[in-house]
Amino acid sequence: MSEASVAVHADADLLAQAVAARLVVRLLDAQAARGQASVVLTGGRIAAAVYRAVTALPARDAVDWSRVDFWWGDERFLPAGDPERNETQARAALLDALPVDPARVHAMPASDAGADPEEAAARYAAELARAARPGTAVLPHFDVLMLGVGEDGHIASVFPEHPVHYESRPVSAVRGSPKPPPVRITLTLPAINTAEEVWLVASGADKAHAVGMALAGAGPVQVPAAGVQGTGRTLWLLDRAAAASVPTRLRSLR
Repeated sequence: MSEASVAVHADADLLAQAVAARLVVRLLDAQAARGQASVVLTGGRIAAAVYRAVTALPARDAVDWSRVDFWWGDERFLPAGDPERNETQARAALLDALPVDPARVHAMPASDAGADPEEAAARYAAELARAARPGTAVLPHFDVLMLGVGEDGHIASVFPEHPVHYESRPVSAVRGSPKPPPVRITLTLPAINTAEEVWLVASGADKAHAVGMALAGAGPVQVPAAGVQGTGRTLWLLDRAAAASVPTRLRSLR
């Protein structure tokens, strides 16, 4: 597992632009090494800003988007096309503007897809397994997995002291989420921690306490963001407001 590093940017706009540039470079490097790339998307305001920034970069055209697999870290169990779904946000801000291969866009099942949340989670786990190398893993290779960080320190739909924290399967239904909507689907911590690089992206003063707690060594049950580690790299990408409680020695200012 990797040690965490922290990059701090002046404000949310610069943060989004920096993350977008990093993402394009990371996908290019992955395609140069493996011929393809895989990214796990997240939701939220800063994520949408990152996605819009990607589409505005001239360098985006250097990526062969038809050879990028898109996955999601979690999803709100709502009907397809609902504006609150992370998939809907990502399509509007990113995917609809890129020449992606529809077969490589792996959205989590919607609530109107004919399955209850538990079956929907099992379906997504099966889709992940089909994309893994035969006989070697139950998950595909994730080059980069992006996460937002909640005010309470949650990541994906793994909330503090919620039973899903103890789930060992790669994908789980979430019932009784403390943040609406109450029913969700999420990658679990064991699945998240298989990614080569995990990026935790946070902006705003309301995230400062959770970010500071996670980087100070809080327990992952109380602060799930503290339990996240990529196999190769764990990177916190913050604006100055979100980094207010991060010790100066951990910061790389941009």
